[in-house]
Amino acid sequence: MKATIVTIGDEILIGQIVDTNSGFIAKSLDRIGVAVHEMLSISDDKQHILDTFSKLQNQVDLVIITGGLGPTKDDITKHTFCEYFDDKLIVDDAVLAHVTAIIEGFYKRPITQLNRDQALVPSKCTVLHNAMGTAPGMWMKKEQTVFISLPGVPYEMKYLIEHEIIPKVVQEFERPYILHKTIMTYGEGESKVAERIETWENNLPSFIKLAYLPSPGKVRLRLSARGTDKEILEKAIDDNVISLTQIIGDIIVGFDEGETIEVILGRLLTQHKKTIATAESCTGGKIAQVLSSVPGASNYFKGSVVSYATETKINVLGISPELIEKCSIVSAEVAQAMARSIQKIMQTDFAIATTGNAGPSKGDAAAEVGTVFIALATPNEVIVQEFNFGQPREKVLERAVNKSLEMLQKEILKMPLE
Repeated sequence: MKATIVTIGDEILIGQIVDTNSGFIAKSLDRIGVAVHEMLSISDDKQHILDTFSKLQNQVDLVIITGGLGPTKDDITKHTFCEYFDDKLIVDDAVLAHVTAIIEGFYKRPITQLNRDQALVPSKCTVLHNAMGTAPGMWMKKEQTVFISLPGVPYEMKYLIEHEIIPKVVQEFERPYILHKTIMTYGEGESKVAERIETWENNLPSFIKLAYLPSPGKVRLRLSARGTDKEILEKAIDDNVISLTQIIGDIIVGFDEGETIEVILGRLLTQHKKTIATAESCTGGKIAQVLSSVPGASNYFKGSVVSYATETKINVLGISPELIEKCSIVSAEVAQAMARSIQKIMQTDFAIATTGNAGPSKGDAAAEVGTVFIALATPNEVIVQEFNFGQPREKVLERAVNKSLEMLQKEILKMPLE
């Protein structure tokens, strides 16, 4: 079963807003075995919409459209629906009652004609109740293709997808199983990982596909299996993950999209009953931001000092001016001192410190742009590593964050559980 997602709106095409709806819809469809064939963004133009509908007709089973629905005169999707389906608009009493309750009951103002027009729907459509807003969803079928129109407001779209669309698609369509397993690796680049697992990859069953999803410092390996027997697919994926772990277990840090490095670290720190703090210069608080993004992080993450300026390192962290003068602000010695200082200030088991030149200029240091020193204070020692992450600036920062978290994970894994 194939689907196409269409977003309507000039604001997307000119870059005024970023389309996040398509990603949410695609993930929701994938979970129930619907393969997304393509994603399209088109303009607020009736002929463009009609041409898109005609092109997709009978080429896919499902077309989900977001945008172009609302109380203003430039929202044209349902009028275009009527033209494409040779239909007319009628008032839906249930939608009108819902709109009236929202406008008069919640907003405490008289309902206008524009509000009433929200209750106009094509006579042939199945109305999808939008509990989160005034614009209903619409479900219409022509020949072999179902067209579904949803409002573009994200929280309204999400409600309709979860409570109306997914249950109805499950009920009305036969679908294959699509299963995914994502293996998270840290510390080696895409080409190195591919070289190590080449034989394993070549021996994958034909119904399992492997995708490499690289980013600075990490590579996600996504296995996708498609078929009609769920048990066979699950066993095949599990067996191949086990054999993969035997090959690259040293760089695997977790599984699935939810198993990010910060989630894994949170679990490890909690299990070991350990705490962490950061003192960040070049990374500007990004490590702290990642660590604190996990629910419950306050149990193990105690805080951070963003000592971006040299005087902050001296006045807040207590780094010796003589040490800075002797070794340079970007040096192993200063990184080590920063880690020891924040570990003592925050009274934590672990501490991460970064100092470096992310670019584009050198700042107060003599080290080359791209140079980063990362120090990790453990309960027993301080480990310092030097890296050159090159350029551009964004790459340096992202790789510094990833490498810091990788260093922390490796040290925690060495510790026995108490």
